Amino acid sequence: MQRNRQTLLKTAAAAGLALMLATPVIKAQQTTPTRPLSTDAQRGTLSASDYRFVENAARGGMEEVQLGRLAQEKGVNQSVRSFGERMVADHTKANDELKKLATKKGAMIPTTLSHHEQSTIEDLQKASGGEFDRTYARAMVKDHNTDVKEFDRASKSLTDPELKAFAQKTLPTLQDHLKLAQDMEGAVKGER
Repeated sequence: MQRNRQTLLKTAAAAGLALMLATPVIKAQQTTPTRPLSTDAQRGTLSASDYRFVENAARGGMEEVQLGRLAQEKGVNQSVRSFGERMVADHTKANDELKKLATKKGAMIPTTLSHHEQSTIEDLQKASGGEFDRTYARAMVKDHNTDVKEFDRASKSLTDPELKAFAQKTLPTLQDHLKLAQDMEGAVKGER
């Protein structure tokens, strides 16, 4: 009986000690934010809204390049393959410009796509033939409508003058892409 009591006391003491030692760790875990780096560290000298534009433009540009390559590979209609080639060339150039500008401002450019963008790519990878062409054309019209609106707004509202100039310079190219995407969509609409 004495022996059981001593074992029980030792076990209780060990458990108490373990709890005391774990308390600071538990408290630290409760107060430590779960976000990786703060956007303040990522955005360098750019304002939060200017950096948000950089993030969106960079991810959108990366998506356009990946989808353009996919269109060159899987497109059935020549207008789809040609459009894909144009997307790769134009968006690679714009992405490089944006990256240089962001680096100059001390901002980090995203290197991964958002869940939505990745999902679009995965959906198009599964499509083939005329279905691929129609889905790609529809996605490009929708995407470039959004891009034109975002770059138009950015060309008027960004606070960093060099970033604003980038948006103003890139806007006509995106407007041209939208027109080409609409033409492409018309060309593939009736194909099966």
